[in-house]
Amino acid sequence: MSKKKDLNNYNMLFSASKEIQTLKGVSYMLQWDQDTYMPFNAIDIRARQIALLDTIIHEKQTNEFYTTILKKMVNLKTGRVLATTLSAEKKSALKEWHRTYVKSTFLPKDFIEKFSILTSAGRHAWVVARQENNFLEFKPYLERIVAMCREKAELLKYQDHPYDALLDEYEPRWTTNEAEQLFSGLKEPLVNLLKLIAAKPKPNDGYLFGSFAKDKQLSFSKLLLEKMGFDLSCGRLDLSAHPSTIGLHPTDVRLTTAIHPSSLMSNIYSTIHEVGHGLYELGLPKDLYGSPLCETISLGVHESQSRLWEAQLGHGLPFWQYFFPELKKEFPSVLETISLEQFYTAINKVIPGAIRTEADEISYNLHIILRFEIEKSLIEGTLAINDIPEAWNSKMQQYLNVKVKNNAEGCLQDIHWSMGAFGYFPTYTLGNLYAAQLFATIKKQYPNWKNKVAQGSFMFIKEWLNTNIFRYGKRYSSQELVKKATDNQLAVSCFIKYLYDKYKKIYKLELV
Repeated sequence: MSKKKDLNNYNMLFSASKEIQTLKGVSYMLQWDQDTYMPFNAIDIRARQIALLDTIIHEKQTNEFYTTILKKMVNLKTGRVLATTLSAEKKSALKEWHRTYVKSTFLPKDFIEKFSILTSAGRHAWVVARQENNFLEFKPYLERIVAMCREKAELLKYQDHPYDALLDEYEPRWTTNEAEQLFSGLKEPLVNLLKLIAAKPKPNDGYLFGSFAKDKQLSFSKLLLEKMGFDLSCGRLDLSAHPSTIGLHPTDVRLTTAIHPSSLMSNIYSTIHEVGHGLYELGLPKDLYGSPLCETISLGVHESQSRLWEAQLGHGLPFWQYFFPELKKEFPSVLETISLEQFYTAINKVIPGAIRTEADEISYNLHIILRFEIEKSLIEGTLAINDIPEAWNSKMQQYLNVKVKNNAEGCLQDIHWSMGAFGYFPTYTLGNLYAAQLFATIKKQYPNWKNKVAQGSFMFIKEWLNTNIFRYGKRYSSQELVKKATDNQLAVSCFIKYLYDKYKKIYKLELV
């Protein structure tokens, strides 16, 4: 095929894809509104509105027009690119379009509609169940969601385990076996480090819990947004039951955070986490909107952005050398007698707790392992819905030595299952590993990074991420992207070294 014909076909597919992405943005807007401002009793029709858009999007991704253009450029059976005259960048876009197309053709329209209605209603039911600490309120929805996720896995097809098909939705080409190997390499060193720290005196962090005015918390959140470089002319920050980031398109990214009236750091870290996500969404190449080259590559990479800012930076001393005086201005009566060193050790206090989003850096991945094991068991049918609370509480005791008080702080604490997002949780751990490796590279390239951050300069980090991560969209796979950015394959050892180096200083551990 001639170069001109290849380019014309590519541009037609690009145009069709841009229309699809525009419709997705409208659907995301409805979801954001549901999480923030929608009237409580509006859920039934809102669920149908979202379902209608989802079925229209599905139809446009699989209709004859789209199929005809795509098959001129890609072998639909093998995925081999036929449009050989296109640039490497455009060929990678074609491969992603083909991948999405194949997965879409596996899912019937009526399945898309039913799943969309169910998960919209499920999110609503989860909010009520969590507020009322009533697992039975959510149970009927969860039963149907799990059943449909099993059906989805069968429709999408898999080689070894049904959970593979669901993992692939969030971390393309990652398998259950690979996830198990990764967790196996993490569990022992994390548990051992927890045991070493458990024998050490704990810093006082009581002053971080009390009564903290909502307006002051939000004021500090907005300062974080500003200094981290989140452009409020292309986004906004609102409140929701569960913090989230929804990228409608590269010039409209909606962040939500949650205010915890009695925990000072809860809102702060929720905000930092979501801003990390938001910077990724805003950093995508706007001129390629509608193409996979203007889409985030995976949730593992997405979570690496939030965890890089929240954990690698936000739990570091240089970050608070700048922000602690600002925090003192908001809460002088609580923090006026607290030194920076006292505050730093307090925010890095290692004591396992029930809540994942408030977990220390060492405990955090054990929370993820717990969720992964429960999800895998639910999908393969070895765990019944009724038995989730007991399984959850047992694993919390086994892995973290934490006794769960109730289901609201146990198996109802996360929104993901209500969204049908089975396969999502493992990407948090993958994100931690990616983040450690990415930030280790940034440190090498900027030997004076501590001074820059302590002075409130964060743009060099944002610019590095834009150059090495954001601008590529889906041009590379996650593993290829991280290898390109760090010059190393992903390794658990980088993350473990980071933890041991940091916490042996804080807790004066004698490590060989």
